[in-house]
Amino acid sequence: MQYVRFGNTSLRVSRISLGCMSYGSSQWQDWVKDEKDSLALIEKAYKQGINFFDTADGYSNGESERILGKAIKQFDFPRSRIVVATKVFFPVANDIASNVLGAKPEDNPEFVNGYGLSRKHIFDAVDASLKRLGLDYIDILYIHRYDDNTPIEETMEALHDVVKSGKVRYLGASSMNAWKFVQANYVAELKGWTKFVCMQNLYNLIYREEERDMIPYLINQGIAMVPWSPLARGLLSRPSQESSVRSSSDRGISGFFAEKESANNSEINERVAHLSKEKGVSMSQIALAWVFSKPFVTSPILGIGKEEHLYDLVNALDVKLTEEDIAYLEQPYIPRNLIPM
Repeated sequence: MQYVRFGNTSLRVSRISLGCMSYGSSQWQDWVKDEKDSLALIEKAYKQGINFFDTADGYSNGESERILGKAIKQFDFPRSRIVVATKVFFPVANDIASNVLGAKPEDNPEFVNGYGLSRKHIFDAVDASLKRLGLDYIDILYIHRYDDNTPIEETMEALHDVVKSGKVRYLGASSMNAWKFVQANYVAELKGWTKFVCMQNLYNLIYREEERDMIPYLINQGIAMVPWSPLARGLLSRPSQESSVRSSSDRGISGFFAEKESANNSEINERVAHLSKEKGVSMSQIALAWVFSKPFVTSPILGIGKEEHLYDLVNALDVKLTEEDIAYLEQPYIPRNLIPM
């Protein structure tokens, strides 16, 4: 495993981040691993050198956090070595089978004051996450989305206060317009509050719209980039005509990489397949090697549901693409509609 500096901080993380959305309860989504399998995969990831774990309170309505915390304790991961990231924004339902990510919680009285980025919800959510994780502090707290209904000053001051309380070490943000991210960090700098040190955004061979505004800002400011879905929810890991359990059951996947908005998905997929055959490696390794080739990418988040996938993706660190390979993969890309966040 390789380890890299986390943006302008002195924190060091593994070149691969383990995405824990895959671990929690199959009642929440069919492709999610239940506790026994989740614990086994988290342990194997750690033994491969992964020290960066990414979860969220909304994943399996808190089960993902609880299982990650149990793995840390059960397998005796040194707390000083590992980096644990979680998120705040979405509500956490009492019913573990209820998927309220992306829902409109304002329509449900159960979630009054239980979502968004108000001072109240941030404080409550951090305490609840710490309890589920069984930890004294969170290394990185992400705002899972931008809250248009809360003044940014309220959000940034509350985030600053949870850092100063010792419950959180660093702040990150995820998936928003670049101007909103700039605004948030500007407000924090103006007020002397804690700024965001990382951005977790969608970035892969078939969705590169972040190259317009967000990535130039991250480079300019030395902010770590931790892309999610670097394999486009598996679409870059297999021939385009094949499907997976997740692709066939994942609620809302059609809104992410829909053919009508991504007419050249198949051509990019075919080029990934061609290079994989040429180099004798998997399609996943080619797609991930492309992500690793970008100097602004710190640690892509990978959801791993099978042991063999773990080893395959770790081995992608050894796959090197030439400038010609990279140009070949990138050439078919055309601008597309922004995916709503």
